[in-house]
Amino acid sequence: MDSYQWLELEVAERVATIALNRPETLNALTDGLLKELTDAVKSVEKNPEVRVLVLTGRGRGFCSGQDLKSFQDSAGERDIGAHLDQFYHPLIRKLATLEKPTIAMINGVVAGAGMSLALACDLRVAAEGARFSQAFVRIGLVPDSGSTYFLPRLIGYSRALEMAMTGMMVDDQTALNWGLINRLVPKEQLEQETYSLARSLASGPPLALGMIKRGIAWGASHDLNDAMEREKDFQIEAARTEDHAEAVKAFFTKQVPQFRGR
Repeated sequence: MDSYQWLELEVAERVATIALNRPETLNALTDGLLKELTDAVKSVEKNPEVRVLVLTGRGRGFCSGQDLKSFQDSAGERDIGAHLDQFYHPLIRKLATLEKPTIAMINGVVAGAGMSLALACDLRVAAEGARFSQAFVRIGLVPDSGSTYFLPRLIGYSRALEMAMTGMMVDDQTALNWGLINRLVPKEQLEQETYSLARSLASGPPLALGMIKRGIAWGASHDLNDAMEREKDFQIEAARTEDHAEAVKAFFTKQVPQFRGR
């Protein structure tokens, strides 16, 4: 387990858990926390023992977004573009393109850039009582850190506009109905349900899962012919893996395939 000041990183059963650990601020994001989070995601990427990443927050909330206290003395003067380029954009890109499944385990409030973190994950499992807000407009700002990319793709153009323009707080059931989250579970079952899903993914073929992630992202932004050409390329690559051969053999011998990522 790596040592960090503002988050916890643990690995068990091929699943890495990164937990934001500033519960007194609902895990508000500071430069220090963002640096540690980027480093932790890179560590997960490089660790061959890790097949799935779970991202969560300690305490009552997942993440309340940027810690405004760190900006209050320089409002209107800071170079917010440079700040995004330095701290947020590399992190969001790394999360979105990580060739391992990622799950946001949402235990409470998700707001602002904290919502961007959850959206950048592949799947979102939320506890009953979780709430979601594109809170940027409340302080005269616009959605950033990938929210304008991810949100309309998940819930549609009109609903994304409504969330962004009003800063409305979306409740748990609405989030599920809209497709903002994949699963909604009782709070006491959040970890059980999330890690059951994570372990299931971790037992799957890592190379194929990485290609599935890339293929779905490609298909979402290209036409049908381009998508099918990309599928073909991935399928040729997947068919050559030892994991595919192992799965075919296991199918005929009625065994459970043991995927090794080769």
